[in-house]
Amino acid sequence: MATAELAKKLQSRLAATQEAEPRPEPDQSPLRPKPQDPAAACGDSSSELSAKLTRRLDINEGNAAPRPTRVFNPYTEFKEFSRKQIKDMETMFKRYDTGRDGFIDLMELKLMMEKLGAPQTHLGLKNMIKEVDEDFDGKLSFREFLLIFRRAAAGELQEESGLMALARLSEINVSTEGVMGAKDFFEAKMQAASLGSKFEAEIREEKEERKRQEVEKKQRQAAFKQLQSTFCS
Repeated sequence: MATAELAKKLQSRLAATQEAEPRPEPDQSPLRPKPQDPAAACGDSSSELSAKLTRRLDINEGNAAPRPTRVFNPYTEFKEFSRKQIKDMETMFKRYDTGRDGFIDLMELKLMMEKLGAPQTHLGLKNMIKEVDEDFDGKLSFREFLLIFRRAAAGELQEESGLMALARLSEINVSTEGVMGAKDFFEAKMQAASLGSKFEAEIREEKEERKRQEVEKKQRQAAFKQLQSTFCS
C-alpha cells in the first residue's frame, strides 16, 4: 500500500511540474514568419521613389545615359538605289552639312537651293523640311535626305515643289547609273517599273492559261462520262 501511495504522489507532483512550465508564445514559433517592420517597408519604398526621382532629374539635366538606337544602314533600307548613287547622295549631303553635325538645317538647305539655282522663300524651306521630317526636329538627317529621292522616284512629290526641284537639279550628281544605261535615275525607275509590270502581266497570263486548261479538262471528262453512261444504258 505504501508503494502505491508513493507512486500516486510522484505522478501528482510530475503533473503539477508540467503545468507550471511556461508554454512558447504563438508569435515565437520557428515555423511562423516574423511580421515585417513597418519602418523597414517604408524605407524600401522611399529608396525606390528616390531612385526614380534621381533618374528623372538626370534625364531633365541631360546626364542620363542615352538609350541604344537602331543603326541606320542606307544600303539595306534604300535598295532601289545603287551603292554608287547612295555614296553620291552622301557626298552631296556632307557638302552642304557645313555644321558637320550630321544634319542639314534651314540655313544650310537655303544655301543648297541657292547653289542649285532654285532659291526658296523662308516658308518654302520650312515646308520642304516638314514634308520629310519624320522625327519633327526641324532639320534633315541623311535618311530623310534619301527619302526625298525615294519619293521623287515614286512620283509622290508635286511637280512644282521645292523637294522636286532639289531632286531634279541633283540628278547630275547622283544619277550616273540606271536601267539600260539611262543617265537619269527617274527614267531608270520608270523603265524598271515598266519591266516589272510586263513581268507581272506575263505571270497573270500564265495563271489564266492554266485555269482555262483545267476547265477544258473537266469539260472533256464530263463529256466522256456522259458518253460512257449512254453506251452502258
